[in-house]
Amino acid sequence: MNRPESKTVPVQWRVHRRRQETADTVTLEIRPPAEVSVDPDSAGRFNMLYAFGAGEVPISISGVLFGPDRVMHTIRAVGAATRALTRLKPGQVVGVRGPFGCGWPEAAARHRDVVLVAGGLGMAPLRPALCRILSKRSEFGRVTLLFGVRTPDDLLFRKDLKDWQAADEIDIAVTVDSAPVGWPGKVGLVTRLISQLRLTPGKVCAMVCGPEIMMRFAVWELLQHGIDPEDIFLSLERNMQCGAGLCGHCQYGRFFVCKDGPVFSLDRIADYFYLREL
Repeated sequence: MNRPESKTVPVQWRVHRRRQETADTVTLEIRPPAEVSVDPDSAGRFNMLYAFGAGEVPISISGVLFGPDRVMHTIRAVGAATRALTRLKPGQVVGVRGPFGCGWPEAAARHRDVVLVAGGLGMAPLRPALCRILSKRSEFGRVTLLFGVRTPDDLLFRKDLKDWQAADEIDIAVTVDSAPVGWPGKVGLVTRLISQLRLTPGKVCAMVCGPEIMMRFAVWELLQHGIDPEDIFLSLERNMQCGAGLCGHCQYGRFFVCKDGPVFSLDRIADYFYLREL
């Protein structure tokens, strides 16, 4: 997205396609105006989306498509602005500022085993990283996706999961916190799946995104496996409002999540990650 004002003033994009993921979560494919180009290196970054008349919220990029250019955002309706965004239909307009922040470390993961741990909506920021890895599959070692949700009804990207499983290029384990009778999959916390992996310290890059408590336990499990803090990457979400580190709402110790993140290696934020209520 190459127009300078797109960092400070919302640019009008149009909804190209809308897909209902779950009862309260929608994926929007949005198209930029002709003069705006889409940044292909958006995995892990976010845009500020403005629902006219309702407000602006930071939403992670969940995919980038080309020909015609489109950017995907997966949005859960939890407030006035997100509810308005999830109600948008093809042809309607959304304001976009961005992209902001730094993304997942593709270079650091190359020629290594990759473990992606997603909790709930945390799968959305990880999805483009996994798509990039699959597009260059020979450049990476073993790839494992661990995906946990509350119930089977909360599963996102069902078609993607089926396609990835059918391609047999990555190992996928999906688990739910609770399930109805007849659920054929795993039941339990996603972090417990990490203990079942064979991980070789120094040869693994881990990417983690989900609720804060889930990420704390995921980090603990990875450290128990001997994975170094510099090889564990986390995507943080904290009340981002300006996208440029000016308003201070997303301050995290000496960092601003919108500008210095949202993806951080554990060794960079270790002084703050274990502090409650920071």
